[in-house]
Amino acid sequence: MLMLVCATGAAALGYAFKQRLATTAEFERQVKLAKEEAARIREEVILPTEKKVPAGENFVAALQKFGLSPEEAANASAAAQRTFNLRQVRAGNMITVGRSVEGTLREIDYKIDPDRMLKIVPEDSGFTAQIKEIPSKTEIDAVAGRVDDSLFNAVEDAGESAELAMRLAQIFAYDLDFYTDPRKGDTFSMVLEKKKYANGQTAGYGRILAAEYENAGKKYQALLFHDPTGRPAYYSADGKSLQKAFLHSPLKFGAPVTSHFSKARFHPILKIYRPHMGTDYGAPVGTPVQTIGSGRVVFAGRKGGEGNMVQIAHSNGYETMYLHLSRMFVHTGEHVEIGKTIGLVGSTGLSTGPHLDFRIMEKGQYKNFEKLGLPPSDPVSKKNMPEFAALRERWLPVLKNPGVLQANVVPSGTVEAH
Repeated sequence: MLMLVCATGAAALGYAFKQRLATTAEFERQVKLAKEEAARIREEVILPTEKKVPAGENFVAALQKFGLSPEEAANASAAAQRTFNLRQVRAGNMITVGRSVEGTLREIDYKIDPDRMLKIVPEDSGFTAQIKEIPSKTEIDAVAGRVDDSLFNAVEDAGESAELAMRLAQIFAYDLDFYTDPRKGDTFSMVLEKKKYANGQTAGYGRILAAEYENAGKKYQALLFHDPTGRPAYYSADGKSLQKAFLHSPLKFGAPVTSHFSKARFHPILKIYRPHMGTDYGAPVGTPVQTIGSGRVVFAGRKGGEGNMVQIAHSNGYETMYLHLSRMFVHTGEHVEIGKTIGLVGSTGLSTGPHLDFRIMEKGQYKNFEKLGLPPSDPVSKKNMPEFAALRERWLPVLKNPGVLQANVVPSGTVEAH
């Protein structure tokens, strides 16, 4: 009998040890993937800002309004002048400046006319410029894939760019954290507008008209419709708004939670038990941090043990705080939109290593963000439901079977089925 008890105990200990090793290995895998995703976001994702050329303003002055320094604007204009006569720049034409999530200048585009684009790109020795043909058509296309490790890799395996992975993640950001939630075997599909050059090469993406992501057997769907004011918005198949007051995560692609909200946590530096009024995300230095909701920056700077911190006031009495940042991209008094990159993960202040300490308050009281339920925006109105139902009947079969797109989509204007 004693031998049986000993054997049973040894088996239980062995099983517990194996489970602990598996958990440790999974955590290390998640941290490694988070580091890779952060590097890829910094290197590959370009965030565009568009403005029209004001009347009576030269090209140099127009570029400075995008935040370029006088020297950068002058050098970019000099490179452009060697390719295109800037005296022909017209008021009302569009300038687009693309930056990395860290704010690094990546490209400048000036739309000369409907068929030509002046593209200016920073190089190590200055700027280069060339005139490129603008895509002659936009097609409706379908993209589908399967996740083996990360959404970025899955989208690239489907033959598309990292930009599309970012945009898909943003659509479902209110319900899914696209670092911690995806599982091997998850699937996605999209119906979208794809801009193409005359040679058939993809030049960029327009609107994502419909999307589906199946996560661990649960299906999430999004249909592009419009809210009561006419602005574009995404809704689930039953007409509920996907947009909530706050995003699901303060990190664009998330990270493992290393410390939860607690009224009595042992502080690893101070060696005492005290409340931990936030959620810690174990992300590498340089991981982009986003505001989970629109609001006004009430503090951005250094603050004791919190290190570099950004604090944002939102509507309905909510405030959010982002601690230990390595860099901050906003300043006190600035208004920020939901999802804006406000800084980068760091280890400033009282911190044992790189992580984001994220906190949220409601009417002055700290809340547990992991358990905080937030109301969604208004659903599709009864008046607009017939129009929405027609849209749903058009796109849901395509999400289920992208191969039926050509049969279901009737070309309209310059948009063609593919």
